[in-house]
Amino acid sequence: MSSLPAVSRTAVGVARVRAMETARPEPLFRDPYAAAFVAAAGDGAASPDRTHLTDEQRRWRAGIALHVTLRTRFFDDYLVEAVADGCEQVVLLGAGLDTRALRLGWPARLRWFELDLPEVLAFKQAVLDDLGGAATCDRRTLATDLGADWAGPLQEIGFIPQAPTAWLAEGLLVYLDGQTAADVLGTVTGLSAAGSRLSFERGDVARQVATKTTDTRPDEASALWRGGLVRRPSEWLAEHAWRTTEHELRDVATAYGRTAPTSARSGFVTAFR
Repeated sequence: MSSLPAVSRTAVGVARVRAMETARPEPLFRDPYAAAFVAAAGDGAASPDRTHLTDEQRRWRAGIALHVTLRTRFFDDYLVEAVADGCEQVVLLGAGLDTRALRLGWPARLRWFELDLPEVLAFKQAVLDDLGGAATCDRRTLATDLGADWAGPLQEIGFIPQAPTAWLAEGLLVYLDGQTAADVLGTVTGLSAAGSRLSFERGDVARQVATKTTDTRPDEASALWRGGLVRRPSEWLAEHAWRTTEHELRDVATAYGRTAPTSARSGFVTAFR
């Protein structure tokens, strides 16, 4: 795992949550690759030491695990619906160790793009190659920093701006400052034809945590958070010709037969263009 940038190591933690959910008797989803990512990462990633955690930190981690589990299924359903409704392309921004291209059974004609840092994509592909994992759709990757110009390179590897696209920014915006987050969404908007869709986390709690000093944040991952969009996402999206719907985490949990704490204030945004 030492070969991965600090911000990208969080993807291993997310894969660990997916592996744990997959092992449940009645999981919300199954990711047969998640455990292999955790094992390949090494450095104790498979069995993190929890003995030193405070009760508050334990509650925080449990809440994050629930959030990751719910959002995985929520975004699974979002993408399946988007493709069924006519989106011809899928773009994952900050794809991390996402395996939806392999595990959800897409049509071969679907163009699928994953964007992330080169170290992340190389690590991921090495594990998938060892497992013999292959996408059912036309999967392409772009090694890039989303803070740089990625619109041109994306089109160079086959993205078609005139085609309706399903965009997903899962667990991404919180690691960006307000201006960079707005720039990323601005680029997405500029590349989105009529009929395109977009989804990401709302980030209420994350923005509050990002205002704390690094050494007072709940865990290592949150110490890397920079807050994401400064404005409420639905307001920003509405001003840029997206029709939005907000989904409260508690409601999502109930729909999937799980229970979220009454204090939960996070959620998701889906948008249609």
